[in-house]
This record gives sequence, structure tokens and C-alpha cells, in this order.
Amino acid sequence: MAKGLQGFSWTMLLLLCAIQELGSWAVHTAAEGPGLGQPGDPALLVSGRVKRGWVWNQFFVVEEYTGTEPLYVGKIHSDSDEGDGSIKYTISGEGAGTIFLIDEITGDIHATERLDREQKTFYTLRAQARDRQTDQLLEPESEFIIKVQDINDSEPRFLEGPYIGSVAELSPVGVIRTAVADLDRETQDRYEVVIRATDMAGQLGGLSGSTTVTIVVTDVNDNPPRFPQKMYQFSIVETAPVGTAIGRVKAEDSDVGENTDMTYQMKDEEGVEMFKVTTDSNTQEAVITVQKPLDYESKKVHTVVVEALNKFVDPRFVDLGTFRDQTIVRVSVLDVDEPPEFRPPSNLMEVQEDAQVGSVVGVVTALDPDTANHPVRYAIDRSTDTERIFDIDANTGAIVTGKVLDRETAGWHNITVLAMEADNHSQVSRASLRIRILDVNDNPPELATPYEAAVCEDAKPGQLIQTISVVDRDEPQGGHRFYFTLPPEATNSHHFSLLDIKDNTAAVHTQRVGFNRQEQDVYLLPILVVDSGPPPLSSTGTLTIHICGCDSNGAIQSCNSTAYAMSATLSPGALIALLVCVLILIVLVLLILTLKRHHKSHLTSEDDEDMRDNVIKYNDEGGGEQDTEAYDMSALRSLYDFSEIKGGDGGGGLGEGGPSGNPASERHALPQWVQSPDLDFSVFRDYICRKVEQADEDLSVPPYDSFQTYAFEGSDSPVLSLSSINTWSSSSEQDFSYLGAWGPRFRQLAALYAGRRGEEDSEES
Repeated sequence: MAKGLQGFSWTMLLLLCAIQELGSWAVHTAAEGPGLGQPGDPALLVSGRVKRGWVWNQFFVVEEYTGTEPLYVGKIHSDSDEGDGSIKYTISGEGAGTIFLIDEITGDIHATERLDREQKTFYTLRAQARDRQTDQLLEPESEFIIKVQDINDSEPRFLEGPYIGSVAELSPVGVIRTAVADLDRETQDRYEVVIRATDMAGQLGGLSGSTTVTIVVTDVNDNPPRFPQKMYQFSIVETAPVGTAIGRVKAEDSDVGENTDMTYQMKDEEGVEMFKVTTDSNTQEAVITVQKPLDYESKKVHTVVVEALNKFVDPRFVDLGTFRDQTIVRVSVLDVDEPPEFRPPSNLMEVQEDAQVGSVVGVVTALDPDTANHPVRYAIDRSTDTERIFDIDANTGAIVTGKVLDRETAGWHNITVLAMEADNHSQVSRASLRIRILDVNDNPPELATPYEAAVCEDAKPGQLIQTISVVDRDEPQGGHRFYFTLPPEATNSHHFSLLDIKDNTAAVHTQRVGFNRQEQDVYLLPILVVDSGPPPLSSTGTLTIHICGCDSNGAIQSCNSTAYAMSATLSPGALIALLVCVLILIVLVLLILTLKRHHKSHLTSEDDEDMRDNVIKYNDEGGGEQDTEAYDMSALRSLYDFSEIKGGDGGGGLGEGGPSGNPASERHALPQWVQSPDLDFSVFRDYICRKVEQADEDLSVPPYDSFQTYAFEGSDSPVLSLSSINTWSSSSEQDFSYLGAWGPRFRQLAALYAGRRGEEDSEES
């Protein structure tokens, strides 16, 4: 039938083309009229008569022609064409010569290619009619259009497919209509629908196109949570610390997304007290943890109820039922061998500091929680009691004193007591124990400091001298209360009085008019202090009072005691005098140093002087700076004339010629105390004895200034002097060989002197 319709269409097209040709011919005949010249007549072109027109109209061509021969489009014809072939027809423009061809003689136009109206709907061309012989343009060039006629060759298309839509489950009827009103996402979450589109209003012969639409059913919270099991069982040891996770449970929910978010809670009081449930936000599980320490001996099994409920509830579906579920969780507590526990956990004990060694301070008790009658042993951690002040009975737990206690040394003791199973010492528990040492009045009160006071000579009666305070190492619970008084030996003193101020202090006042430091410059006032006990203890302290000279304003100027030798401040005149004295001392020291340096340089200028011959020693010790009785020993030596001793052959000098021959001999001519039977030293002895008697009889001289010493060398030395200073004979005449007989220590000395003697003999020769 389709082929019949196609043949019918071609027949209709041929009829339309025939009608078009007849119309063109009729127009041409009417326009030509009688008496008109030929188209090629020059007179016609010049005279301006009406010009013949083209014999043709608009052309149409059907698209998608599938024949084997070129498709006839139409015919162009000039009114001057007489059919003798003298006119040549040509075309130009879109598709000329390729898509469209023209017969130059007849003017027939054919389409050589298959046309598609959806690609191009019309073609614009230009036609010309020329004389074949002269190629002269017979008609003005004219433009014509070939339209491509549409046929139903394209089916409808869905340009944006595939399409995806969504609809919530349980949605009512809407624009996209559902076949059922109770769509269930949990049963089927998506549907695929094929949609077909047909042109020609669905008539026979029309074309159609189709696409697929995917409809996703979105979730709503229409399903409550449900536990897969109605009971869960877990176990945990009784020593598990607080916060330990016991296990996890989870309620299932058929919904998706946030509709599955849940919260969990405990429903019974026991569960709320002993356990805690939290929600894992990633897995939506209930995590059950320990909230209170477990005890196997107290309760072995705990049963709790856990409830799960949706976090986000849609009020539209509340009528579907309750959106929560419950399950039972049983927690079994496992027994563990635990160390003993102290009962009750008292950590404070008290004991008097005067308690005897071995006195009971207190008793600690510990029980084994696993077996009530299981024996327990006790001990003290010695790292907390290194001095072993306390001991403990290993069986009873009684704590006793191990040493004498002293609260003033240590008022508190912190020790650690250990309790362990008798047959398993690794199971140990510890308890800290604080022992307070109670005070006993065993320390007398004492003056706070060794008090010293100063009183002016012109002091008036009732003048405050010193305020006395007391310290006591004891600490009575009711506080200190001290009493002050003067002891019996000081009550008869009419110089000072003592007043108890009643606030644990006392005040000392003067009781007479004026003092005289020439008569007595220091007073020692004993003070008796008594505490409140029990028993009352007392001690006596001493207040030292210095009598001092004061100015008109009462400022102390000087005291006989070294502590008050000077006033705290000096006047400007005293400061100036002190500075002058210091400057004078500095000048004297510099002068002495300069003189010593000058004398030293003078001595070193003598190149030929032998320093061993210039040593002069006076072993004379005086009596100090205030000793004016010191005697000059040179005066004693001047009583004797040693000129005959200094003379002789070379005895007084080192060079030849004696004293007159060498000036250096005068410096070396010192008295030499040698053994001589002619000298009498009785004068020295008598003089020294007289001085000693005078010093013993002089009572005005202080003892430490009367020590005087006089020393000299006697004449009965059994060994001759080894000094080379002013010897009786020259070194060349002395023989030192006898030194070798004194022992090995003197042999080197003999060799030294023998060598020097040989050098001197060679120089003299």
C-alpha cells in the first residue's frame, strides 16, 4: 500500500507540472499579441516596444528522489524561441552544473542529485537566453528559485534524552501520574518508561521516535527502626576501668539517607547508673560502655533495655506506627583475682608526741573481696618511712611507734601501708596514711632574740627601753599565753621595771633618774618567762642594757660598749677630720715606700759588695707601740771598745791594707761575738734583771704592754761561727776541711768553701 501511495504522489506531481506548463504558455500567448516583431529584431530592441518575457514560473522539486534517471524540475522558455534551436539556454547560481543541469536547446532543467529539504530548502539560480550564432543576449538575465518540496522522511526525535525523573513514594496523583497511589521505594526504587512520538497526528504513514524516561522513587521516613534480635549478651571483667566499651548493637532501618539516623538510650534505672550508650555517627551503632566500676562479688549479671528511635520523624507518617524499637542486653561480669581492699579507707591517725616506743597509733583493716575469710598480711612501704619511725603488725594491721616522737622535728608523717594476700604477695593494694603528732608542752619559752638596749645617761623614770617578745616551739591547741616577771635576784633592782602587756609581750622601763656610765656602763637584767602549760615551763633570759652619752635630742653619741662606740651619724666636722687623717696616713705610707726604694737602689749600686757580708741582725723585740722603755742595744755595745778585736792582719776587711787600705772594710767592721775569756757580760745580765724587776713592780702598766724581751748571744758557744762576716782570719787562712767530719751534709759545704779559697789565692798571687 505504501508503494501505491508513492505512485499516487508522483502522478500528482506530474499533473502539477503539466498545469504549470500550460499556464506559462497561456501567459506567453497573451503577451505576444498580433503584429509584434521577432525577438531578435534590432528594430524591436531600439524602438522601445513591449519586450517579450520569459515563459517560465517558480519551480519545485521533491526531496529524497530515489529514481535512476535525473529528476525533471521544469522548463524555461523565451517567447522568441521558435523551436528551431537558434536559442541557447544557460543557468548559473547555486548548484548550477552540478546539482541542476539544463538542456541548452529545450530549456529543460533536471536534478542529478538526491536533495534533502532538511539541509537546504531552496536554491537561487539565474537564467540566460542567447543567440547560438552570435552569442548575443536575447533576454535580460533573470533570477528564479527552485524550492525543495518536503516529504515525510524524518521521524520525531527527543533531543535531551535519556530523561530521569523522580517521585516520592506514597505521593498523590500529580503532573506525572502514577498508576498506583502507594509506590513503595523499599519494594522497587526505580522505573523505566518508554515514550513514543508520532508525526502526522498519528495518521497512517506518519513517522515516530521514542525515548526512555527513568523515574526514581525517592525515600520518605515511613519505616521504623527494628533490632534484628530481641536479646544480646556480652561479658566483661570486673576490673574493667570506667569508659571501657562492652559491645555494639544496631537497629536496622529500611529507609536511606538521613531517614536512617538514630539515637539510642537506656530505658531502666540500673542501665542508666551502671552503663552508658552512645551512637556511632558513622555506622549508626549503639556503643555500650562502663559508667560505674563493676563488682563480681556484688552482682554477676546486669540486664538493661536499649531503645532505638529515628532522629528525624516525618509527621505525615506518624499514623503508620511507632518509630522506635527496644532490645534487651545482658552483661555478664567475669571474676578476677583482686587484691585486698582497705575497709574503711580512713587515712588519718593521731598520737601524742610523748608516747612510749611500741604504743599503738591505730589499726588498719583490709579484706580480700574474692574470699572474705582469706588471710591478709600487712607491711609498711619503707620508702615512705626510711627512718622506721613506725612499725605494723603483719597479721592484725596494728600500727605502733618504733622510735621516740618529736612534734617540733616532724609534726606530720605520711606513710604507705601495704595489704597483700597471704598466699599471693603479688596481689597488693596500697593505702596512704597520714599520722599527726599531737603536741605536748615539753619546750620552755625563750626570748625571741638576745635583746640589747641603750639608755641615755640623762634618762627619766618611766622611759620605755625595750619591748620583749617570746618564742615557744610548742603549739598548744588553745594558743600560747606567756607570763613575764623579774626573778628574785632582780626584784631588788631599783633601776628598771618590767610590765606584762598581756599580749605575750612585756615592756622594760627605767625606774630611776639618770645613770652614770663612769660608775657602771652595762646592766644585765634577767627576765623570767612562764608559759601556760600544762605543765607550765619557764626560762630566764637576759636583757643587756648599755648606758650611753646622748645629745640634746636624745640621739646616742657614744657608749662604752663596742656596739655603741660611735653614733649612727657623724657631724660634718668629724667627717672632715677623719678624711684629713686618712690623707696624712696615705702620704706617710708613700714617703716610707719611696725611702725604702731609694735605699735599695743605693745598696744595689755597689757592684763589688758581697751581700753576705752586709747582713746585720738585731734580735731585739720591743714592747709595742706604747713601749717607751725599749732600749737601744747599740748603746750597750758602745760600752765596749772592739777596736782591738777589729784590728789585726786582715781580720777587719777583705782586701789588703786593712781598714785604711779598703773603704769597704769600714762597712764590714761589725762586732763579732766570739769566744774570749777576757770579756765580762755581767753588765748585760744586771741591766736585764733590773728592767724585769721594774716591769714587775710597775702596777700602772697593763699586762699586755709589759712584755719586753732582750736577747744576745753569749760567749760560751762550743761551735765556732760559720759566718764569713768579719771573721778573725781571712778566708785564705781558714781551713774548712774539718766540716767533712761533721757528716755527709757538710761535705758539700766544705767543698764550696775550699773551692772559693782556691780562687781567692789565685787572685792574690
